[in-house]
Amino acid sequence: MSFDHQWNRIRETNPDHSANYAERWRKLVAAGHDIGGEARFVNAMAPRGARILDAGCGTGRAGGLLINEGHSVYGVDLDEFLISVAEEDFPSGQWHTGDLAVFDFASAGVTDIDVAFCAGNVLSFLDPASRRQTLSNIKSTLKSGGRFVAGFGAGRGYDFTDFIEDVESAGMIVNLKLSTWELHPFETDSGFLVLIAERV
Repeated sequence: MSFDHQWNRIRETNPDHSANYAERWRKLVAAGHDIGGEARFVNAMAPRGARILDAGCGTGRAGGLLINEGHSVYGVDLDEFLISVAEEDFPSGQWHTGDLAVFDFASAGVTDIDVAFCAGNVLSFLDPASRRQTLSNIKSTLKSGGRFVAGFGAGRGYDFTDFIEDVESAGMIVNLKLSTWELHPFETDSGFLVLIAERV
């Protein structure tokens, strides 16, 4: 089954979108901006030398920083151009082109994952029809007690309450809700959600 993900619709409208996206991040790094918040967050909660899934990895900007911390990083993204950038910039990672909803993680050796994470509003680009299947597929990669982390903004078409219900439906329990990657507490009016859940 194929899904109508928003990212693909954007690429169809603007064929240069992926290249422009990659270039924007490179310019931010060159200008000295801090782009490592998500990676620091994941690194703090992962055991040393962890197996980490960067779900919706894009150019590998977060996963690459985790590689530099000594972790084994597996990245999956449906955008083949962004995967090519990740392969060029972070050749020691294992990068795969594929749809998170249907990607065969087991065949790719992406199993026994300590931490799987979705950064950069990845979840808000999903076809709503794929959400629960995507979360279940990501959960399948986790070892028992492995954790899933996701962060995205409000007003992007995926209500936080619906997301939490979908996470629980996928067979994970919610451990913690925050409002930033810098550990600020989540409030009812927070404009961003960072959620940690655990496979049980």
